[in-house]
Amino acid sequence: MTLMDGKSLRDELLQKYKEKIEKESLAIRLDIITVGEDAASEVYVRNKVKYATEVGIEVITHKLANSVGEKDIIELIDELNSNDKVTGIILQSPIPEGLDFKKCAGRIAHHKDIDGFTLYNIGNLYLGRESLVPCTVKGIMILLEHYKIDLKGKNVTVVGRSEIVGKPLTLALINRDATVTVCHSKTRDLVEHTKNADIVISAVGKKGVITEDMVADGFVGIDVGINRIEGKLYGDFDFEGVASKASFITPVPGGVGPMTVAMIIDNLIIAKTMKR
Repeated sequence: MTLMDGKSLRDELLQKYKEKIEKESLAIRLDIITVGEDAASEVYVRNKVKYATEVGIEVITHKLANSVGEKDIIELIDELNSNDKVTGIILQSPIPEGLDFKKCAGRIAHHKDIDGFTLYNIGNLYLGRESLVPCTVKGIMILLEHYKIDLKGKNVTVVGRSEIVGKPLTLALINRDATVTVCHSKTRDLVEHTKNADIVISAVGKKGVITEDMVADGFVGIDVGINRIEGKLYGDFDFEGVASKASFITPVPGGVGPMTVAMIIDNLIIAKTMKR
């Protein structure tokens, strides 16, 4: 069994990004908008700031109060859209209840959409014209490529159909000629689908939802789940049992998470250099 080390690959990629930014004198600025207080979001934002700053990217955070309305968020996004110094914009989720995240994030100009969530960028992914792809999805693709796991003709079961991971991930897999099955909370006999898969990718956010008896010998396991219980992180895989049957598997933490952060930098470089 090979542990897929996303942390080491992230560090390798960040070094390459830093060298490219320095060599080409790329002036890149990332603006992150947060709304209200959310402990988990604060951790994610700190990581984004840390790694972006380390490779030479300017990061500006805009902390909006819990009481702001959609109009305030959209006005700020419009202002950043029209600012030529701003390379990329991220609206950190979640935002407070009563505010429409899709509406607000959808206002971000497609060429500054670092999360890859706008209709334009998702449409390009659908058409196989990948540019600014959602960061977790891109991170998984690069991790598989790094470990020389060919997707062509493989049976891949994706567990989870979120708009952040599951749905765009399905499109990216199809673009690489995989045969994809998408499972979710209404799927009957989940085991039937996971057991027959060459690759299982779980993005549910439920500790231990994928167990040893649900996977085939020699399968490849990509665990996207993040479950924080009593200060400790767990994935969707019941790791020890599942890992005993895997040929390749990602750990939690240290697998997909670090790759997601690296792809923010990757998307910023693309946004800086892409034709508009």
